Amino acid sequence: MLRSLAKRDVLIVTLSAAGILMVTMGARQSMGLFVSPLNTSTGLGVATISLALAIGQFMWGAIQPLAGAAADRYGPAKVLVAGLLVLALGSAVTPFMTSGVGLIVSLGLLSAIGSGAGSFSVLIGAAAQRLPLEARGSASGVINAGGSFGQFVFAPVLQKLIQGVGWTGAMWALALMTLAALPLVGRLTTSGKAPVRHVHDDTGLWNSVCSAMGDRSYLLLHAGFFTCGFHIAFLVTHLPGEVDLCGLPPSVASWSLAIIGLANIVGSLYAGAWVSRYRSKYVLAAMYGSRALLVGAYLLMPKTDLTFYLFAAGLGFTWLATVPPTAALVGKLFGIRYLGTLFGLTLLSHQIGGFLGAYLGGLAITQRGDFTWMWYADMALATAAALVNLPIREARLRTAAVTA
Repeated sequence: MLRSLAKRDVLIVTLSAAGILMVTMGARQSMGLFVSPLNTSTGLGVATISLALAIGQFMWGAIQPLAGAAADRYGPAKVLVAGLLVLALGSAVTPFMTSGVGLIVSLGLLSAIGSGAGSFSVLIGAAAQRLPLEARGSASGVINAGGSFGQFVFAPVLQKLIQGVGWTGAMWALALMTLAALPLVGRLTTSGKAPVRHVHDDTGLWNSVCSAMGDRSYLLLHAGFFTCGFHIAFLVTHLPGEVDLCGLPPSVASWSLAIIGLANIVGSLYAGAWVSRYRSKYVLAAMYGSRALLVGAYLLMPKTDLTFYLFAAGLGFTWLATVPPTAALVGKLFGIRYLGTLFGLTLLSHQIGGFLGAYLGGLAITQRGDFTWMWYADMALATAAALVNLPIREARLRTAAVTA
């Protein structure tokens, strides 16, 4: 499954991108652990904190096409360094924010923009430009698994830090962890060789974007990815609250998030291999359909530690494993010349869903006292996402070696 990554340069590019994503996604996917201590410390209310995190979900997506376009034009190194520095700054200043507006600035803008600039659109685009065609599918799976491994590591570590040194100390520790990823940027951007690109006429960035936005398959892909964002943001933000409603300790939430990350390492590796063997639209349809079934099963099960861990393992297998087949579809439809930009726009759709998942979850718990109607909405959207992927057109991939 990973034989195509055996060459040294290919492995360095892949693992460097995976390491950067481990940090940016580990930080981003663990923010839900701070909701309760933030609320206790500031008294701002769950709805206000959820709004800041929801804005962060949207901004993480909004920066993706901009960061991707900047990387496509000027190279990824400057974009990645800037992203890591801004993410570290957002974490470092959060303890000084005592108002809703302050949290929107630190978590909703700085942290989200920083993690977004160091995330999928730039990293997968940078790797694709430096890897041979036969390695891209497996590489995208490994890179994606890096993000999942970050969640597996960061969630329990940050929970222990919150309990040991308080949430402010945990935030400052997170800033230092982010800065530690800076050396990986050089390894990613100076390794690898001239890319093998799709045979597509380079009509310019703007024309490529306009062409993509008029493509029915691209829009259907956006619709499915919207649901993925809704689902993930709702759970990342509010799973700790759901655990608390069930009368279970906070450790169940942190370990559930960690299990999601661990399971998605396996899922991401398989997803990377599957896109080379099966049509990506069918892989995506199966993933989204499985989520609807898993949520339904969770609602019927007794709410115990084991239930949450099994639920997390099942969801984790497809958690961010949707990224490799989604990126592969964008590449098949439009080539890799502007993959960072076009996949970034797809991620923006993902995060519009993420904004709604995080914010509506906060409204649900504030107004209804539980998340029941959010679970039903999640099931309905997952089913719809499975169906809208089926009509997507997958063009044959044509390649030719060109010099950079």
